[in-house]
Amino acid sequence: MRVVLASANANKLLELRGCLPDWTIEPIATAAPEENGSTYYENACGKARFGAGVARSSWVLGEDSGIEVAGLGGRPGVYSARYAAPGEDPIAKLLSELAGVTGEGRGARYVCELVLLGPEGEEFRATGILEGAIAGEPRGSEGFGYDPVLVPEGESRTVAELGDEWKRGHSHRARAAGALRRALELVSD
Repeated sequence: MRVVLASANANKLLELRGCLPDWTIEPIATAAPEENGSTYYENACGKARFGAGVARSSWVLGEDSGIEVAGLGGRPGVYSARYAAPGEDPIAKLLSELAGVTGEGRGARYVCELVLLGPEGEEFRATGILEGAIAGEPRGSEGFGYDPVLVPEGESRTVAELGDEWKRGHSHRARAAGALRRALELVSD
């Protein structure tokens, strides 16, 4: 399957290519629109619709994701990419806001929403969630975003320590990609 990803994020492109190795996923030829939705779905769908207007007659994939932290009332959520001011480290900001927070307050989850639009207007949607907790300090060198501070449920290492190979099979994006693949298979059966 050939797909255009309506995102300029090279890290997301690489991760989705790893999650869907039998798909040919290419980046959109122009900048994706600004995220202004109040949900992951609205943002992912907006990107996919924008991409469909640019890459006519193609399958287009929109993606939005974020981290939700219990002790911050679910923030930063859909604002994860814009959580910190320009030049400010989002991980440092997150850890600062969680100073003194322990136990369930450090519970967190990654959420990924994928929206795939077909050339005939077909729409497929999938969500992936990775539950975990926020570490006391950043650890690890692989991955991107908040990976150095999210410790997945059942693990003792952060996503950045577990690495990119682990992410290809277990991340929120991998889970959403698997659900999207299953949704497409149901339609084609």
